[in-house]
Amino acid sequence: MKTMTRLRTWLFIATAVAILLCPHGTAFAQDALGADQAGSAAQTSKQAAAPRRVVIRFLTDSDFPPFDFYDEDGVLVGFNVDLARAICLELNTSCDIKVRPWEELIPALLRGEADAVIAGHKVTAAALKQVDFTDRYFHTPGRFAGRKDSPDVEMSPGGLEGKRIAVARNTAHEAFLRAFFRDSPLVIYENADLAREGLAAGKADFLFDDGISLAFWLNGTLSRQCCEMRGGPFLEPKFFGDGIAIAVPKNDPGIRLLLNKALDRVRASGRFEELVQRYFPVRIY
Repeated sequence: MKTMTRLRTWLFIATAVAILLCPHGTAFAQDALGADQAGSAAQTSKQAAAPRRVVIRFLTDSDFPPFDFYDEDGVLVGFNVDLARAICLELNTSCDIKVRPWEELIPALLRGEADAVIAGHKVTAAALKQVDFTDRYFHTPGRFAGRKDSPDVEMSPGGLEGKRIAVARNTAHEAFLRAFFRDSPLVIYENADLAREGLAAGKADFLFDDGISLAFWLNGTLSRQCCEMRGGPFLEPKFFGDGIAIAVPKNDPGIRLLLNKALDRVRASGRFEELVQRYFPVRIY
């Protein structure tokens, strides 16, 4: 399934954080502070120098709900679509959003047919050989779920010792469990849908799955309201990726500066949180 393919790819992390390394030594700290101030000034100068765009040409696909899809009226909607429009609004530019099949998005960007691709691309070493990326705007966490009538236990290797955990075969989620939850027997299913059914039927005590698709299953009719999220998100990049971002051409650094500036404003205004609440009925973080 394309959605799952794009989303796969003991460290507990409640949220994705940036870690500042404190320099050692007073003199070194002063030098680092001066360098940091100079770097900030240079960054501000670059942002100020980035030319205004009359229009920003975005590419996306149409088969990745809730990020981008056609509604019942045939209108392109989704989290990515609304985020692109919010970015254009912050930059006071027109927004041109066109749809291409997933496999054609990056090639079209490299041919100069768009300024940016907003389609849920994961930031990977392989992708960075072709394109640059904006700051990350979303992450794809692993999450546990349990039946609502099951006992409340800590979602940790110790808390789940001896507990049966359902998981889809050959996924990053299976690999994560084998690495850190070695005292929990795994109930392996051929795909995520079967693993969720196994949890609902009581064939496993808990389920470990992709947080985004799991949220929609829990909120939908197929779950029969049997289950709920348990514990917090797992965002270990080695297993769950380094987040998703907007892809931009390497030969156009100005567009990256503009989009990052707009993303900051969208977050500060509260608009980003509004979009998250609109498109993700069960919180995935």
